[in-house]
Amino acid sequence: MNLQEFLDGNEAKYIAVRQDIHQHPEIGLEELRTSDLVAKMLTEWGYEVHRGLGGTGVVGTLRQGDGKRVLGLRADMDALPMMENSGKAWKSVAEGKFHGCGHDGHTATLLFAAEWFARSRNFNGTLHLIFQPGEELLIGGKLMMDDGLFEKFPCDAIFALHNMPGLAEGSFHFRKGAMLSSSDTMQINVHGTGGHGAIPERAIDSTVVACHIVTALQTIVSRNVTPFQPAVVTVGSITSGTVANIISDTATLKLSIRTLDPDTRKLVLKRIEEIAVHQAESFGARADVQHLSGSPVLMNNPEMTDFAINVARSIFEPSLINDNASPMMASEDFAFMLEKNPQGSYFFVGAGDGCSVHNPGYDFNDKVMKPAVKFWASLTEQFLK
Repeated sequence: MNLQEFLDGNEAKYIAVRQDIHQHPEIGLEELRTSDLVAKMLTEWGYEVHRGLGGTGVVGTLRQGDGKRVLGLRADMDALPMMENSGKAWKSVAEGKFHGCGHDGHTATLLFAAEWFARSRNFNGTLHLIFQPGEELLIGGKLMMDDGLFEKFPCDAIFALHNMPGLAEGSFHFRKGAMLSSSDTMQINVHGTGGHGAIPERAIDSTVVACHIVTALQTIVSRNVTPFQPAVVTVGSITSGTVANIISDTATLKLSIRTLDPDTRKLVLKRIEEIAVHQAESFGARADVQHLSGSPVLMNNPEMTDFAINVARSIFEPSLINDNASPMMASEDFAFMLEKNPQGSYFFVGAGDGCSVHNPGYDFNDKVMKPAVKFWASLTEQFLK
């Protein structure tokens, strides 16, 4: 059986696998059923299966021949904590949980490829298939590495894909260097002095202080960051006070920060703390800044990206290949893996028209699986010649 016959003959099987995972979504670090399914299928095909990295992570290892090179392919498994409104027959049966980003499709696609690798054995070397938990939390990849992913399963190169609605169905989009932004979540706690709303001179109004901090934060992108580097500072939440006639002694601001350059990231985080602390002091208040979480800029290796582009060009029409995709201010914790092992690349597969990811009406386009598996097969066979 050649690859195309295998794809055509097994497409319906993996659509059913994908829709089953979709119907039973599990949010980050709770992917018990999904990891059980992955481990079971890999074991049946003869993979060495390792479990427990990052909690629910699964790594399947397949060796063939005497080749020394090692390749890692990664798929994410987790769903989002949101309600689904797709109306599909396979819609989520878990209240408040939904595969709204297509990780069900990523997992099914890599399983589809995994069966092909096991049956064809058309490579020479070692293949590690990495099924990662907790990507939506921007922490699952780091947890797997903290548990020794690359010490136990060293890779000469690593690759990952993500479906992208709005891009032509079955198209492939690559970019060298920064492709996705860093992501940092911060909290600013303002401490003033409470008092009566009618006697403001005896209080230090934390609400007013918080508002001035928000205004001052807008100057970071406009006056501290070069116009040639994108950056976003969003204050998504301000909480202060309970009723109209009480001046609150505390206020809390929650921020989301995105950048496409590591040095810009350091600058922005530094300026946020400086502005918050000194702006509060100017009112006689106090502010403390907490860095709740962060993930780095996703940086694609130029050489590995060129390799992936050439693989795509060898099997697809030129019109389906974009070798200079625009960067996005979204974030991905595959960035942690590329930071640890820079020999790799992350790319998009166009999912055609439809709802954006993270939209209640979204559903993974199952037609994407065959071209994606074809790419995984060709990339593996060319890297592990």
